[in-house]
Amino acid sequence: MITMVGTGHVFRISEQVSFIVKYTWPDAVLVELDERRCAALTSAPGDSRISDDSPRLYREVAEYQDKMSKKNEVTPGGDMLAAISAGKTIGADIVCIDRDAEQTMREVEEGMSYRERRRYSFFSAIDRLFRRRRTKLTHRQFAANEEEYIRKMRKRFPTLVKKLIDERNVYMAEKIREASEKYNNMVVMVGDAHVRGICELLEDTEINMIRLADMMDQERMDEIRSRIWNRTAEAAE
Repeated sequence: MITMVGTGHVFRISEQVSFIVKYTWPDAVLVELDERRCAALTSAPGDSRISDDSPRLYREVAEYQDKMSKKNEVTPGGDMLAAISAGKTIGADIVCIDRDAEQTMREVEEGMSYRERRRYSFFSAIDRLFRRRRTKLTHRQFAANEEEYIRKMRKRFPTLVKKLIDERNVYMAEKIREASEKYNNMVVMVGDAHVRGICELLEDTEINMIRLADMMDQERMDEIRSRIWNRTAEAAE
């Protein structure tokens, strides 16, 4: 059984993530992290995940996520930390399934055309100016029409979408396939923009999806809790 959870790295969803992991009782928790990022995320407070030779784009994204997390009063990467902590609590293996983040960002920088780079700088400036409002707007637009949102992103930022979404979807889908040969029950934690693409690549696999919009909505999250509780009770009988 695979439960795929679409998360958001700057949203207050740690409690929801912890509940899903703990009460689905997975053999393994697969997280959208590479080994280096995972080590930095779970290290002592104050340890930086950014080195002096990190790509500029990587540093900018990390800085943006850190500032948005502070505005939302959450720990940067708190969704993944919650998944890892809950997984360890129930004795599940923790498996990193993402490509090396710094190398991916380096490839994005190298592959961007001048026009795409300028366009990215313009939209980044707007995001920095209206951080919280833009983040909420992006979440609403994506949840309302995911396909249309990705289509527009692909038109504006073809290299960004190819490297950050398409190629990583393929890579993570293969990692999930490999893990499925070892584990019977897995929870997979990935950014919400990856869920549909990965599931399409794993079309021959039965996957229970929980999306970010579900966890952000109290009524829908309560329904998810009830379903998980019912499955846990049935398994215990």
